[in-house]
Amino acid sequence: MKQLPTFLLCLFSAVALAQAPIELKWWKPSDSPFAVIDGQAWSGEMRDTIQRFPPRAESMVRKAVWNLSRNSAGLSIRFVSDAPQIIVRYKVTGNTAMPHMPATGVSGVDLYGLDSDGNWHLANGKYSFKDTVQYNFDKLKPNDNYHKLGREYRLFLPLYNSVRDLEIGVPAGSIFTVLPQRMEKPIVVYGTSIAQGACASRPGMAWTNILARKLDRTVINLGFSGNGRLEKEVIDLINEIDAKVFVLDCLPNLIYPIVERKELQKRIIESVKTLRTKHPNTPILLTEHDGYTDSYLIPHRQPLFEEANQDLREAFTQLTNEKVSNIYLLPISAIGIDHEGMVDGTHPNDLGMMRYADAYEKKLREILQQPVGTLKTQIPVRHNREPGSYNWEERHNAILKLNQTEPTKVLMIGNSITHNWGGKPLNNRIKGADAWQKYLEPFQARNFGFGWDRVENVLWRVYHDELDGISPDKIIINIGTNNLHLNTDDEIIQGLKLLAQAIQTQQPKAKITLLGIYPRREQENRVVTLNQGIQALAQSIGVGYANIGKPLLLKTGKIDEKMFSDGLHPNAAGYELLGKELQPILKEN
Repeated sequence: MKQLPTFLLCLFSAVALAQAPIELKWWKPSDSPFAVIDGQAWSGEMRDTIQRFPPRAESMVRKAVWNLSRNSAGLSIRFVSDAPQIIVRYKVTGNTAMPHMPATGVSGVDLYGLDSDGNWHLANGKYSFKDTVQYNFDKLKPNDNYHKLGREYRLFLPLYNSVRDLEIGVPAGSIFTVLPQRMEKPIVVYGTSIAQGACASRPGMAWTNILARKLDRTVINLGFSGNGRLEKEVIDLINEIDAKVFVLDCLPNLIYPIVERKELQKRIIESVKTLRTKHPNTPILLTEHDGYTDSYLIPHRQPLFEEANQDLREAFTQLTNEKVSNIYLLPISAIGIDHEGMVDGTHPNDLGMMRYADAYEKKLREILQQPVGTLKTQIPVRHNREPGSYNWEERHNAILKLNQTEPTKVLMIGNSITHNWGGKPLNNRIKGADAWQKYLEPFQARNFGFGWDRVENVLWRVYHDELDGISPDKIIINIGTNNLHLNTDDEIIQGLKLLAQAIQTQQPKAKITLLGIYPRREQENRVVTLNQGIQALAQSIGVGYANIGKPLLLKTGKIDEKMFSDGLHPNAAGYELLGKELQPILKEN
């Protein structure tokens, strides 16, 4: 009995230690020297300001539009972390919820994690809406098997509130690296409350944010609740953005009697022509009113959206007849929302938002000529499999910058074998520099090889502007060896088919050559069979084929180990041999 107090004292001490608060390190946007708010244009004028229009817009647009532009709809922050716990805290300036939209959508955040193979996963956090809103994402899964250097996260910000004093906290000692805004051209959406996000249950379910994940591209959300009216002042601001596509989805705020029908057609036509003054070739997508799903029981609402859609179609026809090119129409039938997808007959719920996003993805892929298939090798994704060796996104950005500043005549597209060969972008992995300098540099070759890339990763890069702004004479592709342990031969060939056709579409004047997969230890026989299929594919789609890796084999059919560093990657002697074999292709007219 005398030992009991001592035991209890030890027990209480252990509990107290277990409940000791974890030391956190905090980050806020002003801590970064570069722009970090993804989905924000005019970042040079705002830096750490979490809003959608630059400060000068306050004197240009109506007060209602300016006030709504300070809502953080569509804005997000990307970062890399290995933290088991992530805490987000901030203040909002308005009511946390609305009668038809919960606080989680109006004022909440969503955190998505990207695994090393490019797949999105939602992290569910515990939240509280008090004077300071706080989300606690705890017991997060450790990093995957590729590395221990953290995963990319994307934090989507509130849809219908303005945010201030935002901070992100992780346990001290954890990796936390904020990523800059993405370099690829964004999709720019000018719309109404539906585009802003009403009535998604949480930010990640707004259709613009769903679309951003589906396309893995920045979407700039310029949806203004009740105030998406194709106003000249807003169009002039939008015209300053170098967009991949402009989307005008304003009809729900332009029905009669808000504007007269003739005025509606005038605004549509003038908006398109204004955008054409600075962007003569950028696609413009005009979207029909998605309808009122309660119009059967409230029939006076039916003609309101039908007449607006008719006016849009007539304006579209007039623009087409006037030879305004590269304009497109998304009809109500393609959106296809029924009463199950609406909150109040007007605003989508999460189901309706998903249907919106699906319709936009399908149409935008058609416009941009960026189809996807059903196989893993046909679905474009990026990856983060070896950040300890190189930064995949930084290499992608380096290529985008080189395309703007230096011409190139030959593109060498591939995985680590190409990456390690030599040339620009410069890197610390080069093993075949002498062979590159001797055989490829005279032809103005550029290295589009990325370590650990698979077929689907190259497809992502092709779809994300790596072939923009250049006019190569030859494009040489060697990809697929990293798919061998995951995919069948047919899956690899079907992925290569979609990839080669995508490159043909974007660079129709370039001579394209598919290289056979290089031999590798313990895969020699399979590679021979697969290359026969790649050769047949090349012939069927009208591109060249060469098997420059065949001399890396001995007469026995096994690899010549003297040409390799590890049974997969060539050494300097191996690259010398490959360079010689590549010469006839490089010299072809």
